[in-house]
Amino acid sequence: MQALKPIPPHIVNLADHEAAAREALDDNAWAYFAGGAADELTLRANVSAWQGLQLLPRVLQPLQAGHSQVQLLGRTLAHPVLLAPVAYQRMAHPDGELATALAAAAQGAGLVLSTQASTPLEDVAHAYHRMASDPASDSPGPLWFQLYLQPRRDTTLQLLARAEAAGFEAIVLTVDAPVHGARDRERRAGFRLPPGIRAVNLPATDSCSTTPPGDASTIGGLLQHSPTWADVRWLVQTTRLPVLLKGILHPDDARQALDVGVAGVIVSNHGGRTLDTCLPTAHALPAVAQAVGAHMAVLADGGIRRGTDVFKALDMGAHAVLVGKPYVYGLAHAGAVGVAHVIRLLRDEFDIALALCGCASPADIRPAHLVSEKQYPPTSNAIHSHLKYSNQPSACTPLNPHHRAPSAAQLSQ
Repeated sequence: MQALKPIPPHIVNLADHEAAAREALDDNAWAYFAGGAADELTLRANVSAWQGLQLLPRVLQPLQAGHSQVQLLGRTLAHPVLLAPVAYQRMAHPDGELATALAAAAQGAGLVLSTQASTPLEDVAHAYHRMASDPASDSPGPLWFQLYLQPRRDTTLQLLARAEAAGFEAIVLTVDAPVHGARDRERRAGFRLPPGIRAVNLPATDSCSTTPPGDASTIGGLLQHSPTWADVRWLVQTTRLPVLLKGILHPDDARQALDVGVAGVIVSNHGGRTLDTCLPTAHALPAVAQAVGAHMAVLADGGIRRGTDVFKALDMGAHAVLVGKPYVYGLAHAGAVGVAHVIRLLRDEFDIALALCGCASPADIRPAHLVSEKQYPPTSNAIHSHLKYSNQPSACTPLNPHHRAPSAAQLSQ
């Protein structure tokens, strides 16, 4: 691990982390981590869709014994922020996924490790569990393994066995990327993986190739191995871990996931990196949550940049949210401390949003807290259905944006 350094005082939000990351990354890495598909309309819409929803706070509400805990797959989490799977993190920082794991565990955030991680999955799990056992860390979030079904089923079975043995708690199957999106930004940059960076958990012949995204010469072969609902059913029956599907936008797909025994769905458009002009996450979430939210876990992924976005996602039926690009930006310029700071900012902004909306905990979030620009004044018919949460007692998290970011000594243990 590299020596840890403090966060500069001028970095106070996720946009500041993004600007610092742009200075730290070369054009090749920046195109990969920051880019989206085609004209990047969905990439931008993911962010603006959350911004277009407005909060309607209540005042003079009892806020004693407040907390930000939520329930997810039978566990009580300290807060509803998880880290989404992002490939090749050692391209952003030499410490890569190890730094991310340490920061996530220290901040009590769930972590979803990518199949295309550039660090062995066993090493990441060991780092996460070691930090999570530190008394100074928050209660740990879940550690999940993101899976791309491999062309050879025996390779998939080996990955599952390794993930189960390493202590991962769930499998997250990505279902919205049978092929790469047409990523113009990567093609303009001539994107290639740097020497020494690869998907180390896959056999060399199965690792993601460096063929430019959108190259039609590879599409026919890839589609021969694209997953189907039969593969999802096989996966659910094969692994002893719960399975979640990442990349669900249509409520009928969510219902079908429930029918085949999936434990949860992640409402996501792959961060705007696959199909441009598809529905932003914030617009797709309500219908999916209404369809299946009472029966399975629902998470939202895409465009989360503020604690108010987290609040809005929970208001619209999500049990938790995932963030991807923001924590990679923190990693790129500040390693583990940068990742921890990104999580801490979102946590504290979420706590602030809860208090200012008159909610002592996520259980108090109500549909009437959220309106669109055309829906004021509010009516008794809320714009989205609301999922209730168990109210678990906990000490209220202080509302300081820099409070309890882990020390360098803690992260280096």
